[in-house]
Amino acid sequence: MSGTTTEPSPPPNPPTTEVPPGPALPPPRRRRTSRRVLAVFALLLVAFVFLLVEGLGSSLNYFDTVDQALAHRQTLGTTTFRLEGTVVSGTIRATATGSDFSICQGPHVVHVANTGSPPDLFQARIPVVVVGHFTSDTSNDFVSNSILVKHSATYSDQHPNRVKVRATGPAC
Repeated sequence: MSGTTTEPSPPPNPPTTEVPPGPALPPPRRRRTSRRVLAVFALLLVAFVFLLVEGLGSSLNYFDTVDQALAHRQTLGTTTFRLEGTVVSGTIRATATGSDFSICQGPHVVHVANTGSPPDLFQARIPVVVVGHFTSDTSNDFVSNSILVKHSATYSDQHPNRVKVRATGPAC
């Protein structure tokens, strides 16, 4: 019998922490997202402030009186706005599409052609606000699609120089 001896195998190499050589990694990038997010928030804030100012600015001028609208008729042109005046007695006529009537303030009169049904409280000698536009920048004819009727006494108390309605005599 021949004898073979087995030699013990050498111990395994201990693990190393070295990274094998390979392609170089780019240096880490600085994050620019914070600048971008800040820019987006700044833009949104500017847009919000703009809308807030525009909204409040347009709501402060709720309507023009007949005198104001006629004085600024060329500037207003045919843009839609709210017009306040007192309904002139004897001018209300029903039409196929709504009603025609005149509103006044002092000596100034505007003829209104309204489409749609007037509100139940609509009558002569009351203050109304009509929503619409002049037919041209030189016309006293106003095309309306909405009539708003005042129905309490608090408005007259708060704004005594606006519309005046008397129980007797001419409305304007």
